[in-house]
Amino acid sequence: MCDYSLEYVASRPAAVADRLVSTTFPNTITRGFAAVNDVNTAVCLRPGTEIAFEREVEFENPVTHMVTRLPAKVARFRKINPGEPCAHHDALEFPGGEIVPLTKLLPGQHAVVLQLPADAKGDADKPAETVEARSLAAVR
Repeated sequence: MCDYSLEYVASRPAAVADRLVSTTFPNTITRGFAAVNDVNTAVCLRPGTEIAFEREVEFENPVTHMVTRLPAKVARFRKINPGEPCAHHDALEFPGGEIVPLTKLLPGQHAVVLQLPADAKGDADKPAETVEARSLAAVR
């Protein structure tokens, strides 16, 4: 749910209509989302969660470190780098196919949670074949 680098930060799961702000958490090397009214608690998104930003998204380009602006206001949360245990895994995927690690979002950007993944049991974090196999087994 939340990146490994936030394991020592208070956190809670996201809910529909949560108002979020991108922030840098104290005593960490990472950025993520917090509730607008509680910036010290990380709000953890599950893969598939859809969010809408108030304005075009700005982030630090991972290669050039220049501030980049995407002409998009909606994104879907996803996990990246699954085989790298000490890499950041939280990212946003935009309609144009761009994938931006959460740690590269500029702080102070506001968003709202539009929709959570359909399965509230956490299947979105599991490999697809596990979910599919379980679904097939339930039909039999």
